[in-house]
Amino acid sequence: MKMEYDLGLSRIYELVINSNPSYAFLLDNNSVLENKTVVAHVLGHSDFFKNNAMFARTSRDMVERMAANAERIHRYEIQYGRQRVERLLDAGMALQQHVDASTTGQLWRQKLDAKVGLKDNTTQDDRAKTPYDDLWGLDTDKGGSIGSSGTANGGGTGSAGRSSVGTGNGGRSSGPSDGSQDRGMTTDTSGNGQGLSHADTANRTPPRIPPYPERDILWFLVHYSSILDDWERDILSLLREEMLYFWPQLETKIMNEGWASYWHLRIMRELDLPEAEAVDFAKMHAGVVMPSRTSINPYHIGLAIWEDIVKRWDEPTQEERERFHRNPNEGKAKIFEVREMENDISFLRNYLTKDLVEKLDLYLYEKVGNEWRIVEKDWEKVRNQICAARTNGGIPLIEVDNGDFNRNGELYLKHAYENVELDIKYLEHTLPYLHQLWGRTCHLETVIEDRPAIFTYDGKKTTRKFV
Repeated sequence: MKMEYDLGLSRIYELVINSNPSYAFLLDNNSVLENKTVVAHVLGHSDFFKNNAMFARTSRDMVERMAANAERIHRYEIQYGRQRVERLLDAGMALQQHVDASTTGQLWRQKLDAKVGLKDNTTQDDRAKTPYDDLWGLDTDKGGSIGSSGTANGGGTGSAGRSSVGTGNGGRSSGPSDGSQDRGMTTDTSGNGQGLSHADTANRTPPRIPPYPERDILWFLVHYSSILDDWERDILSLLREEMLYFWPQLETKIMNEGWASYWHLRIMRELDLPEAEAVDFAKMHAGVVMPSRTSINPYHIGLAIWEDIVKRWDEPTQEERERFHRNPNEGKAKIFEVREMENDISFLRNYLTKDLVEKLDLYLYEKVGNEWRIVEKDWEKVRNQICAARTNGGIPLIEVDNGDFNRNGELYLKHAYENVELDIKYLEHTLPYLHQLWGRTCHLETVIEDRPAIFTYDGKKTTRKFV
């Protein structure tokens, strides 16, 4: 943002941070009128942060935590060298968006992190006592700590200096469902003298790493990479934590900007502005919500949808009154309800109507030969394509499929292809960073020109193979 501002490519009016209380930063070279508008806009953002369900789990003290994180990274620069730390930051930030921000995923990983001591020093003695405390012992070896018998990839590549995570069950290697996974593979840990025989060991299938496809790539690297030091894992964990903080903003970009625009427009209209300032505000507002010919302006489409919701619920048609039992003058109550429960995908699917698509003149276009052409104006297809572009925050969904590919510790990832190809240049520049953090050959399976393809980086060059 600052680079684009310095080069004159964009205008930064404000910066608002989701915290408690919210912080907003205004440019000192803005005019008084511009800063009035910015304050009104920021109030809308702050209300959205506090009340939208997507932000319910975000940290409200992130400003202080980011300052502490910066200090930790600075100490690592002093201890290990600035060049080495910046090289790690470059790699981590290249993969930073590939996290799992789902509520179930976060809860599951937090519990697992606590068990193996990655996030904090919580122990069983710190938990509230319950009648089921003895069950925690099932996740520990005799006389050992949680996860001490696990291996990171079935091949002795567990992380040095910390317990390895095997299957999400407290760090044990996975095995058959007959309960034999509770015993060691070559030594007796059950206390009854019944270890596995050499033949059993030879026939036993090594645990799959990860046990299930893992979409949180940063979390996977922190737990399973065999070449990272503890301080490197710490920095990657900080980057992941910050990405999870910003993720709800990716999920609600259109809603959030539209909501803030709706309220800054209402607030400024309520002010008794002089005629000259009213004209200047109208020009500034028009510039913010101006539609683009080549992309979606979230301010424009978001504001239009919010205003349309108010109008439809304030002045329902006869059919809407009979079919939905909708009463007049419920527009304000409806937008507060939508603001609380929706994200961009549900917001667009539920409230981007046929009339609105036609009014906003939305369409799909693509390059046909040497020309860009409009290829679709059907309102449902247009709406569905906009929703598809907002899925997963607009980030391609890539999962770690195998951390011991070819039985050689190689990393194999799969792209969940849904008729949208990856950016090949970005892919080829990112694979070396993945190799840097994993330490072995990395593969990525995707689809190029309707053909399955595998990109491989072996530490020297990237190759492409169609399969």
